[in-house]
Amino acid sequence: MGQASGGSSTALRSILLLVVPAALLGAGLAWALAAPDPMEGEAPLRALADCAGATVIGLAALPRLHRRLAPPWKQLTVVAGIWTALEFALLACEAAAVVDVRVTRLSPAEFGAYIAHSSSGQIGVAILIGAAVVAGYSGLAYRRPDRAAIELVLMFAAVALELRPITGHMSQQMLGAVFGAMHVLAAAVWFGVLLALALVLRTRGEWAEVLPRYSSWALPAVVAVTVSGVINALVKLGGLAPLVDTGYGRILLAKAVLLAGLIVLGWWWRRTWVPVAADHRMSAESSLRRAVCEVIVIAVVFGLAAALSVTA
Repeated sequence: MGQASGGSSTALRSILLLVVPAALLGAGLAWALAAPDPMEGEAPLRALADCAGATVIGLAALPRLHRRLAPPWKQLTVVAGIWTALEFALLACEAAAVVDVRVTRLSPAEFGAYIAHSSSGQIGVAILIGAAVVAGYSGLAYRRPDRAAIELVLMFAAVALELRPITGHMSQQMLGAVFGAMHVLAAAVWFGVLLALALVLRTRGEWAEVLPRYSSWALPAVVAVTVSGVINALVKLGGLAPLVDTGYGRILLAKAVLLAGLIVLGWWWRRTWVPVAADHRMSAESSLRRAVCEVIVIAVVFGLAAALSVTA
């Protein structure tokens, strides 16, 4: 019975890989909604990079969520390594778009010129360095966990995630950088920590102890995402008509609909899942199934959000 349950949980955990096509689905949906307005082609890569960065935040935050959760250095090393690779690919695609060549034809000289003379290239390099530092440090910490500090990973990952929003179009508005940073970090906590729990937790008792704590984190995170998102939309659109008249507005509307659905789902989870799991009346497999479902839907929203950041 225990082996069967363990095998089922492993199969469920492997379904987390659907985060990748879910994020790509969100970016693809955004592409369709944006037409005929222009949208840069790196949206799918940015969606995946954002998901990876948020997962790093979630894994690194686990010890702060509950004192019994040790830093998962192995998972951090793998995910941060993927994040680094995605950021490099994203940087190369951005350089190719500026030079107006296919990424496979981008020369080292053109890539270097983009990094040296473009503010977006320099920001991309800074993000790449941050992700690489997290991956390298996590790899070293996996071998010597007694000498490692998870706070360093949190600091570098948070700064790397914040660099794009605090230097984007919102940064030109009063307090825009603050709202941009709040939006990104809150979304990373909401998505990343739940995904981390799905990756790390194994028993009914662990879910009983940790899930209520996550729920107390998720509520303010959702509020922060919603408030900052509404402010961003009001500044960008300047009215209701652009919600249907522009590609940006249509993507934003789709994101708002999914976000509203997730808020309702979260309210339902707080009434039905969290208290039952906290009372040890729900199996680890059932909790994992709910976490996987929510994470996959949030990944679609990440895809839409990534597309918004590159939509004119």
